[in-house]
Amino acid sequence: MTTRKKGSLHRNWSQAVTDGAERAASRAMLHAVGFTREDFRKSQVGVASTWSQVTPCNLHIDRLARRAAEGVAAAGAKPVIFNTITISDAVSMGTAGMRYSLVSREIIADSIEAVTACEAFDGLVAIGGCDKNMPGCLIAMARLNRPAVFVYGGTVKPGCHHGKKVDIVSVFEAVGRQARGEISGRELRQIEACAIPGAGSCGGMYTANTMASAIEALGMSLPNSGAQNALSAAKVRDCRAAGGAVAELIRRGIRPSDILVREAFLNAIALVMAMGGSTNSVLHLLAIAHAANVRLELDDFTRVGARTPVLADLKPFGRHVMSDLVAIGGTAPLMKRLIEEGLMDGGLLTVTGRTLKENLRNVRPYPAKQAIIRPLSAPIKPTGHLVILRGNLAPEGAVAKITGHEGVRFEGRAIVFESEESALAAILKGRVKKGHVVVIRNEGPRGGPGMREMLSPTSAIMGRGLGKDVALITDGRFSGGSHGFVVGHLSPEAAVGGPIAWVKNGDRIRIDAETRRLDVDVPAAEWKKRRAAWKPPRPKETRGVLAKYARQVGSASFGAVTD
Repeated sequence: MTTRKKGSLHRNWSQAVTDGAERAASRAMLHAVGFTREDFRKSQVGVASTWSQVTPCNLHIDRLARRAAEGVAAAGAKPVIFNTITISDAVSMGTAGMRYSLVSREIIADSIEAVTACEAFDGLVAIGGCDKNMPGCLIAMARLNRPAVFVYGGTVKPGCHHGKKVDIVSVFEAVGRQARGEISGRELRQIEACAIPGAGSCGGMYTANTMASAIEALGMSLPNSGAQNALSAAKVRDCRAAGGAVAELIRRGIRPSDILVREAFLNAIALVMAMGGSTNSVLHLLAIAHAANVRLELDDFTRVGARTPVLADLKPFGRHVMSDLVAIGGTAPLMKRLIEEGLMDGGLLTVTGRTLKENLRNVRPYPAKQAIIRPLSAPIKPTGHLVILRGNLAPEGAVAKITGHEGVRFEGRAIVFESEESALAAILKGRVKKGHVVVIRNEGPRGGPGMREMLSPTSAIMGRGLGKDVALITDGRFSGGSHGFVVGHLSPEAAVGGPIAWVKNGDRIRIDAETRRLDVDVPAAEWKKRRAAWKPPRPKETRGVLAKYARQVGSASFGAVTD
């Protein structure tokens, strides 16, 4: 790492567009957007905002971007706010629109890279809210490799229905409860009207909060940025501090490549395991590591999970929401505990310019009587809940979310569906019975295209009271809100001739989280015959962004990357 003279901001990139007589036209354009002559002698910092009205997760990020810009300016650099997109997983869930969700991760990364590189910013602050914003921002930061800090937009507080906390997953599960006859249509409407009380990302340990925590463990955000309420003074302070932090990174010449090392990714995996995080973290951490030229593979999740217990009693399988964790100190005390126990490496550099351990030195432990984070002596599960399975149904791997509530083994008969919609309809109509293994295929990165999340079918299964009696496997993926006996990311996917394409109704399927196997019990000769008879399906899309994505995207087992 190169350390530069403190007190003199550097313009490694911006001088290419601001210095010399030949750049007069560039300066003229910048004068028009508010630059002064003095500003041309400052480092330029892009502030990437994912603000949008399409989702409450990002509704407030325009205000946060302005606070980050204030922090940049106060530190002596010149901020430039720009926007990128977001989509809403929760709005599009269960529809054809959800095919664009994972695709948006790539669009966000590409757009931040394009603007930052084109405008020659010397540093970057990126603020994300909904699920794909965060890995999209980190992929761009890793590619650009110039001083950068990520800011999480923060978690939403829970709603309240009949004295109980509710959130977006409560609504999805209420749909299944209504289909079962447990609640009325009126009560369903009451739940939907109060579940999301304002701005902020979905409140459980779903994908947004999982990735915010993982990024903090990576060292790419300020301490406790991943565990703050969206609408809070703490989040405003976090944004202003991030602006100052990126200016200091520029001064010292600290880049993402100094922070995003292999051991940092292992730290992130450990925290995700301890917090009971989303299966999407596997996909996203692999993709970020790929962008950072860091070797990370599925088996790393197995190795870290073998030594890391699940400690957080958080939704979707637990009782609490992220704002409850915020109230007792956030993720920082947990990370400090994991470092002390040798489960995380505290000696790694972070965006503060200090090590993770140094950042946490003055962090107090959780209150003695709290019930959200368990002691290591009494974990929810002694090993990690994200289990990598292999077998004749997933030779490249699959990702299961096994918390212990579901048991560790399931065996049943396949009931096969070619899409999420057909599976959901069958579940709601009562066609899916105890002992079934629901197989949803042609929903992978290429086959979807876009690898939709199966939150609607998994929530319907839970809502109909079948959570312990039915398993679900898919080449698609899951929302962080999915729970039950679910296995996703089956690779190779059906669209490229993966074994899930050959499964038939009635086949006996075995899922074993202890032996880490996912197999179908079909005679070898019959299996070979089915493989020979398989023909590639016609592409669902031939033009536009989904078609381009399908042509470029790789296997989920390597992060579903496109470059």
